[in-house]
Order: sequence, then C-alpha cells, then structure tokens
Amino acid sequence: MRKSLFRLMCLMGLACSSMASALALTIRPTSSISIIPQPKELVEGQGSFTLTARTPLLAQGDSALTIARFFADKLNASTGFNLRAIASKAPRRGAITLRIDPKLPLGVEGYTLSASSQGITVTGRTGQGLYYGMQTLLQLLPPTIESSTKISGVTWRIPAVSIKDEPTFEYRGALVDVCRHFLTVDEVKKHIDLLSMFKINRMHWHLTEDQGWRIEIKKYPRLTIVGSKRIEGDGSVYGGFYTQEQVRDIVKYASDRFVTVIPEIELPGHAMGAIASYPELTCFPQRRVYEVRNLWGIEQDVYCPGKETTFKFIQDVLDEVLPLFPSEYVHIGGDECPKIRWKECPDCQRRIKEEGLKNEEELQSYTIRRAQKMLAKHGKKLIGWDEILEGGLAPSATVMSWRGEDGGIKAANMGHDVIMTPGSGGLYIDHYQGDSKIEPVAICCYASLEKVYSYNPIPAAIAPDKRHHIKGAQANLWAEYLYTTDIMQYRAFPRVIALAEATWTPQDRKDYKSFERRLNGAYIRLDQHKVNYHIPLPEQPLPGSKASASLNFVAFTDTTSLTLQTSRPITIVYTTDGSEPTAESSRYTAPIKVSESQVIKVASVLPSGRLSRVRAITFDKQSYSPAVSLSSPTPGLCTQTSIGDYYRASELSAVTNWVEGVAKTTQELRPDRVTNHMDEIKRKAVIGEGYIKIPEDGCYVFSTNLDQMYLDGELFIDNTDEVPKFSRHDKSRALSAGWHKVKFIFIGAVRGGFPTYWDDAKVEYRNLKDGKFTEVTAEMLAH
Repeated sequence: MRKSLFRLMCLMGLACSSMASALALTIRPTSSISIIPQPKELVEGQGSFTLTARTPLLAQGDSALTIARFFADKLNASTGFNLRAIASKAPRRGAITLRIDPKLPLGVEGYTLSASSQGITVTGRTGQGLYYGMQTLLQLLPPTIESSTKISGVTWRIPAVSIKDEPTFEYRGALVDVCRHFLTVDEVKKHIDLLSMFKINRMHWHLTEDQGWRIEIKKYPRLTIVGSKRIEGDGSVYGGFYTQEQVRDIVKYASDRFVTVIPEIELPGHAMGAIASYPELTCFPQRRVYEVRNLWGIEQDVYCPGKETTFKFIQDVLDEVLPLFPSEYVHIGGDECPKIRWKECPDCQRRIKEEGLKNEEELQSYTIRRAQKMLAKHGKKLIGWDEILEGGLAPSATVMSWRGEDGGIKAANMGHDVIMTPGSGGLYIDHYQGDSKIEPVAICCYASLEKVYSYNPIPAAIAPDKRHHIKGAQANLWAEYLYTTDIMQYRAFPRVIALAEATWTPQDRKDYKSFERRLNGAYIRLDQHKVNYHIPLPEQPLPGSKASASLNFVAFTDTTSLTLQTSRPITIVYTTDGSEPTAESSRYTAPIKVSESQVIKVASVLPSGRLSRVRAITFDKQSYSPAVSLSSPTPGLCTQTSIGDYYRASELSAVTNWVEGVAKTTQELRPDRVTNHMDEIKRKAVIGEGYIKIPEDGCYVFSTNLDQMYLDGELFIDNTDEVPKFSRHDKSRALSAGWHKVKFIFIGAVRGGFPTYWDDAKVEYRNLKDGKFTEVTAEMLAH
C-alpha cells in the first residue's frame, strides 16, 4: 500500500555532529574522487588545483554570475575566504570560470568540467547544467567544504579531471509527505538543499490528506482552521500548515537550486482534511461528525463527484494553488479511493446515469478528467497514481506507477508518460532498511540501499518504441511513522542518494561497490548539514540463517556467544566493561564467547569515525525457572474485560467494571477489529491470565505486540507507549518444561496513528537455539 497504517518513543542517538568536522580532517574516503551521481564520462588527469583566498570565480553572463555568487557564498562559509564572483568574458590562469553555452552537445542539464593545475572551467548548456557542474566541483573538494562554519587546517585541493556529464532520466524525484508529519519551512528548505546536492530535480510535495490539510486556501479558511489539526490517540492536538506566502518562499528557494516543486492536491480520495472542514463535500454530510483522521490507512468517506458543488470547491482550490507553483506538473492523487459511498449515494448514481458511465470506476475516471481540464486552464499537466488507469485514462495524464510496474508498463505502451515509483523496486523508502526488531517502526517490508540503487526505471516489457515515455523515477517517503525529523532523515538518507545515481548515471556506468565507497565521502558531507542518516546497526542472525532476529536480552544457562552481522559491510566495534563504544574500541571479527552475566555494547563505525546508535545487549546467566504442577488444567485463559477509554496498562489499577470470561487463544484477547474508524467498536482493555506449557527445558524467546506480558509473576515484555507493530521488545528466559504462570494485557488504543485493533494479539516463541518463531497455540494455554 502507498499510504497506510504511533507515537514512536525512539532516540536515534547518533554520535555528536560537533566531532564530525575534526574526524573528517583525519579520515578520508578511499579515493579522492567520490562524486555522486557517478558522471557519464570522467577522465583523471595529473596534478591538482588548489583553491586559495585569492582564487577568483569568473562568470560569463548574468545567469552564470548568479550561480557563481551562490557557490562563492558556500565556499566562503567553510574556507573562511572572501571569494568574489566577478563578471568576465574570458577565463584566466588560476581562476574558476563559470559559463553557459547553449550549443554544448549535451542535454539541457548537461555540463562539462575541466580542472588542471592552471585553473578550472565549468560549462553548462543551461543554468541548470552549470549548477550541477558546480555541485560536482564541490564533491571534488574535501567533503568538509559543505560546512556552514570555517574549517581550519585543510588544503582545498581539486584533482585534475575532465568530466562530461548529463542525466539519463529527466525526472529524478523525491516525495515528501508533510500531511502525516509536518515539516517547518526551514526543515523543508534543508531537505531541498540535500536533494539538490545530489542532482535530484523534483520534490513531490504531498500537501493534502485524510490526516491533515497543509496549504492555506483563502476562500476556504476552515481548511486550515479545522483541516490542518487532528486529535491524536493520547488527546494531544497535532497540526501545522503553510501560508501562501510561505509556499511561494519555499518554491522560489527550491527553484534557485533547480529543484522543481510539484504539489499534490489529493482527489477524490484521501480528502478527510477537507471533508472535516466542509462536510458537504462528501456524499452523506449528516451521517456522522467528520474529523481529521487520526488513524493511518484508507478513509471510506471521500469527495462526492455526484454534486456539482464538489467540483466548484476543487476548481476554487486549484485556482489558488496553481499560481503558487511554476511546475508544469500538478499531482492530483487519484489512488486508494473506496467507492462504497458512491454505490449508495443517489447523487453519484444520478451522475453515472446522466454521463453514460458504466460503473463507479468510470465515475472516478470522470472526476480525474474534469480535474485535468481545470489544470489545463492554467497550462498545467496532470500526474496521478496508477489507479487513474481504471475506468479510462485522461488523454494527457502522466502516470506514477506505484503498485508494482504493471501500471507504468501499460500506460507507456498506451503512449502516456510515466514516472516509476514501485515499492517492489525499493522506491518506498518508508520501508525498513535493517532488522525490524531494532530499527524504528516502519509500515512494513524491506528496501535495502542496494535494491534502491539497482532499480532500472525501464522494464523490459515496455516496447522499444515506447521507452521514451519513461521520464524517470521517484523515491516515496510516506510519513505515517516519521514521528520526528530525525527519523525522516534516517529513512531518506542514504537511499535518496542511491535513487539519485540510479536515475542520473547510465546503466553501464553503475557500480554498487563503487557507490558504497563513494558514499563514505557523502556521509561526511551530510555530517556538515547535521543529517541523521542511516548507519547499518549490528544485528544478530537467526541460528542457521542469514536472516536477522536481534535480541537485546539473552538468557543462557551455561555458555553462549554473540554473533553479529550488518545489512551491508561495515566495521563493528564493541565493549564489555560497560563503557560506550568509540571508533577505537575492539573490532568485532568473530563470535564473542559469553560465560557470565554481562552487558555487551555494540555499534557500527564509518570510515569517518562516526558511530551508529549503540545497542546494549544484556546477557543473563540463569537457572531454569521451575514449572508448576496443575492437577486439572482447564483450556484457555481467564479474562477480565473493561469497557473504557484506556491508553496504557498503568491505568487499570483503579478499574472496577470488569467482566469475566475465557479466551481460548491469545488472539481472542483482542476482541474486535477496526476496519475504518474507532467508533466502530467500544474501546476496552482485556487481561488474560493462566498458564503456558513449555515443551522442553530451554531458553525461550517470546515476541508479542500486546501491551504487556508477565511470565512467572514478573513483568517480562512491556510495550507501553510503543507502536503495537513489529515488536521491538522480544526477550528470552530459561524455562523448565511444563506449566508457567502468564498474564497478558491488551489495551485498545490509538498510538501515533496506529490502533491496536488493527494488529493481531498473537504471542510467538522460539527456542533460542532455533531459527523459527511458532505461535502459542490453544493447546499450550490453561487456567
């Protein structure tokens, strides 16, 4: 799913960026040339050019002078120099010359760069090409050139090279979702800076959603008064929006960096931000009280295309939005639109009959075509998700293929332009990039850096004469689980950088091992911008498998060992004396033997010296916890259920309205399932108590998304305030064969957009020496 399913209490805790500059001066990437994206043609020469305080930036023409001033400011910040951009018609010795040559035999974004000991010349076919050439020049300098403050003791040397470069694809995009989690103006600008560093030229800005409306519309003030705020599961109010003036500011900021901002105004689905503000926009405005959705997932109430007033609203909104964005493209969504309301709405059924439509799918296509005409009045082109293919495609629409590649293949073969964004290709970078047991919660799935890098936007199934319709690709960063900007950056980088090379560099020039090496320089550049990028964590493999199932509490009875691996090659360091690991700590080279209780702290370390988050793994030497004797066990768990608006287990001590019962399995502890809204059920808490039968003596790992699990009378697993999804609190215990006392607590709550009623209530276990979890069955439970 493109958009779907808590308040994530997570400290990413990466090494202090104040140390990064000093480390970067002493530890360099393995090659002096670490350009990302890899240029189309690069020839290394002899010698180098040294940037000094006396180096002039000579610009030929007004556009080149503007770009020269931009880069002079960047260079001055880190070098401490006072470099000046000077208008000049001819290059001269010892200078950096910037020029634009419309006759340059490259594409509109192409450039050449020639560097020798005598000087440097950067030529772009357009201003955009010149800008990219200068970004490449920055990457030829030591990576601390990206610092916003003066770095002392560096020789600012540029190796002699000859580069001829242009992108493979014209569309190189990154989606930013500010509806689920809002970014300030400064945070958006910082993200734009990072995109432009690596020649990403489109920012798809997702501005309206079920979970919030984020752009000011002066004709409809309730869109921001009401639609920009939602009440979270804990009762707090979450909100934010951009004024039209702020939008203009951001769009210009991006344009100055040659990033085109493409707005997305969702229709006909994902519209609860608007419907909560103006209920008349939906089919049944009197049916319930409409509120900005505080759950992730898909909303069944959508715009009503049977009412002409709905289209007037859409036209009015677009009339205010479109002048703010120079982009030729505007995204209108078109995805995940349930049609259940349309099927029972007399206005929609009348529209279907009057327009000669076959069904509700064609009604959606009708809605998209009307939106396309509204855009055309402003000279804009429509982009939509691949659902817009259903019921007939608007004639000049561009398709974003997200549900795999099939929609893109079909659209391209029909002669429509396509932008590839499939999750199956790794381009949903809200997915995991490491072991879900230790990574911040994500929606699902796994999108490794290598998978993103390896994606080829042109599937073989597209006819050769239609392949020009593939305009490029985009990485989508949906924000359901991006609770902080740190986590947003952690998901985005370095995978956005991989997408940059995947769409810029020709297929025959791509080399993932080379990319990994060059990434070490890019990390140092990101350090200068204080970016919380992902560093692969040390993970524990399942016995007999390359898959990971990391565990922070390991019970053992005699001796054991700690085996570690990472999702891609990186140095692991560790300590056993309680101290925090550093870049100089012991290197992990083989499994660590453990014979006594202790805490081993582990981290990954980059060549720059920067560390990942530290994992503290507790090893607890135990005796087998004795089983109890049950003379006549009765199947199932005794339960107590209380109807009430609870958020955490600590609230249950004062509860008196318990109703007793029996649950045959742990799954029955979650008594209801929410499909759309929390008002479908009565919220409740459930406690299940009894015994669990352990098959044989051993050290057992338990995993559950229930709020709490007690084992042998002690609180064993505590997911309080956690996202009840992909448990990150697995724990082990040495247990004798037989019956052991257990208690499980289910709290029906919404935490950070995820309701516990969406998840199952299973409890899984495995012997520590085995590699497979097994669900606790009814036969294992008794009271």
